[in-house]
Amino acid sequence: MADDTKATVIVTQVGSPIGRKKDQRQTLVGLGLNKLHRTRELEDTPSVRGMIAKVQHLVRVESQG
Repeated sequence: MADDTKATVIVTQVGSPIGRKKDQRQTLVGLGLNKLHRTRELEDTPSVRGMIAKVQHLVRVESQG
């Protein structure tokens, strides 16, 4: 049986990438964020957590189940 109760995190972009390094802008795009106040629900994996850590000053994170 597949485990349908995977942990997720809700990530909202709250800061602008204008004036930031190119890799930070690309990280936001990789998270599915490209405009202010856009929200994505992502699977809670180490790679996603690493991307969030890289742009933690530009996003707000909420844990969910």
